[in-house]
Order: sequence, then C-alpha cells, then structure tokens
Amino acid sequence: MAESKIAIYGAIAANVAIATTKFIVAGATGSSAMLSEGIHSLVDTGNGALLLVGLRRSQRPPSQQHPFGHGKELYFWSLIVAVLIFGVGGGVSFLEGVLHVKNPNPLEDPHWNYIVLGCAFVFEGISFAIAFRQFTRERGDTPFWKALHTSKDPATYTVMAEDAAALLGLVIAAIGVFFSHRLDMPRVDGVASIAIGLLLAGVAILLIRESRGLLVGEGVSPETAQAIQAIARAEPGVHEVGPVLSMYVGPEDVLVTFSLAFAPDVPASDVAASIRRIEQTVRERFPKVRRIFLEPVRATAQERAR
Repeated sequence: MAESKIAIYGAIAANVAIATTKFIVAGATGSSAMLSEGIHSLVDTGNGALLLVGLRRSQRPPSQQHPFGHGKELYFWSLIVAVLIFGVGGGVSFLEGVLHVKNPNPLEDPHWNYIVLGCAFVFEGISFAIAFRQFTRERGDTPFWKALHTSKDPATYTVMAEDAAALLGLVIAAIGVFFSHRLDMPRVDGVASIAIGLLLAGVAILLIRESRGLLVGEGVSPETAQAIQAIARAEPGVHEVGPVLSMYVGPEDVLVTFSLAFAPDVPASDVAASIRRIEQTVRERFPKVRRIFLEPVRATAQERAR
C-alpha cells in the first residue's frame, strides 16, 4: 500500500503542475486540444485524490457492521474515478472538440504549445515509470497483459492506465496543433480534441469493467481454485473436496471456503490436524488468501468407493 501511495502522489504532483501550465497556454493560444489536455490533467489530479481517499478508508479495521473489513472501499472509489474519467475527462474533451470543429478559431503562436507538451510528456513519463515499476514488482514473472487483467490493486493499475492515456493524449494533441497550424486548418485541432475524448472514454470503460468485477464479488482464478483443491486432496483421509468459493475483500485479502469429506473412521483430532495443515499450505503458497473457512463432513459410501 505504501508503494501504491508513492505512485499516486507522484501522479498528483505531475498533474497539478501540468494542468496549470496547459490551461495558461490554452488561454493564450486558443488551442482546443490543449484545453482538452488541461481538463484531462485536472481530472487526473482529482482522481489521484479520490484514490488516496479509497486507500485510507480501505485500511480501516473490521467493525460489527463490516466484519471482513473495508477493503472494498478502494474498489468503490476506483469505480468513481473511472466514471469521472469517462464523464468529465472524455465527455468534456469530446464536446470541446465538437464545438471547435463547428466554430474554429485560428491558433496563435504554437511554440508555447510544443514547449508545454514536451514538458508534460517528461513529467507524465516519470509518473508512468513509477507506477509501471510498482506494477512490474507486483506481477513478478506473470506476462504483462495477463497480470494487468488479473491485478486486484486499482491504486496501481488505474494510475498506470491514466498516465498511459495521458502520454498518448499528449501525442495526439501535438499532432493536432502541428497540422492545424501547418495546414492553416483550425478544425484539425478540434478533431484532435475529439480523439482525446474518445481515448479517455475507452480507458474509462476498461477501468469500469475491472472495478465492477471486484465490487460484485470476483473470486480467485480457476487455476488458483484448482491448485487449492489439489492441496486439500493430497491430505491423507480426505476423500472429496467441494467447490472452492472465494472472494476478494481487498487487493491483498482473499476469503476462501470449501468443504472436505473425511472417512467416518478418521478421528476428530486427525481431522483438525489435517485442516490446520491444509490452511498452512494454502497460505504459504497463496499469501493473499488470509481467510480460510473449511467445513469437514463425513464421506458417503459412494464417495468412499471411488
């Protein structure tokens, strides 16, 4: 969590400076794409603050009303961030672009635009590098795209997605400013703003999809569930293992429960020892599985005959 906060603080610091500069230059030059980029950076700044709120609230201890803790607070606030990216970032940028295409205003001297875009690219690149390093550390040897899809820490992948979209948006804005001035076609700048809006909307939809899955009770992957069942089946006296039911209650906190069928002649003390060994092995292999609830039952004659 501490390293996730570093990534968020880095993104906030970069976005505050960049947004201020972009708005000043957009006002001086009349660039629609630059104004859209300023809105983008302003939204990203607010999003970083909301993610910090989510991180802080998710770390509150369990209570009587929330016996499993408040880990899903982070998922809720990441959903709010995604909605803001879609509605405010993407929507306003798209609208600004449409208005500029309908009523184009000639660009003034574009040199300041290039200077600001270049500086913004450097700062956004640094912020992206911080988030990417944290994500790489978390994914280990897992392939990048698979790790991105299976990551349960929105504080990291949301910042990384925002920064990646920001870098691509800066490239689009630079192209729009260049061709708008070079071809003396102010509408091109508006088209660039529309493209930035569509880019932000696309990123937001992906983030909304990830947050939705975690909020409605997404569990461990099928491969992890099968591995947990294999651990339980390897224990002497276990005849059958029920389906693994699981749920992420936080980025680093997974709840797992399943039933174990033991032979009728297995002593209760051996059943208890087997359960302890299974729990220990599962936790050692899957550190995120912090809550394990096993239900021992007596195997039926049919199960014992298998």
